[in-house]
Amino acid sequence: MTLIDQTAFARLESEGRLLNPVLKGPTHKPGRFGFRGELALKFTPTVAGEKRPPELAVDQVLSVSREGEGTISFFAAYLLSFEYAGILADVLGETLSPEGKYFLFCNNIPLDKKFKVALGGATFLVVPIDEATVYNELLELLKIEKNDLKKLDTAGKQDFIADKAAKFSAKWPELTIAEGLALMGPVRDPGENRPV
Repeated sequence: MTLIDQTAFARLESEGRLLNPVLKGPTHKPGRFGFRGELALKFTPTVAGEKRPPELAVDQVLSVSREGEGTISFFAAYLLSFEYAGILADVLGETLSPEGKYFLFCNNIPLDKKFKVALGGATFLVVPIDEATVYNELLELLKIEKNDLKKLDTAGKQDFIADKAAKFSAKWPELTIAEGLALMGPVRDPGENRPV
């Protein structure tokens, strides 16, 4: 059985960055470990020994790594603002690979823009997102039918999505981080217009 300390998630786990997991364990593919949850980017200082929620985190993370490999092969997450992409790349650091498939679903990128951006030696595919979830947007982007996933558990769904993502390619424009930042709109409050 694949353990987290045998994968690229080992440092992130030891730093306490892998939060609120829906999945944090081996998947059904031999040697593959999956994580689905939140990734802490900046920690809030601990007061009187009381641990607090992170100051900054990315939500709706889906990711996998293989046993014995130091990199994450598939990663997708929701970013409230594209400006957090640089911080995310710094946190992931050595776990990024030029061969990995990395998707950033950003709330403040215009809905008609999709592009690639190089960060930390890897290429991130940047996709706008409005009301939907990363999971549903990924299914649409990767052309996965919900029926294909119906009988699978969380780990099985993660395997299916990661395998499809590995084959994904897009002829989207390649922008610099500065060009991506120039496209950003205002950061919207995700709780806005929600009933109390």
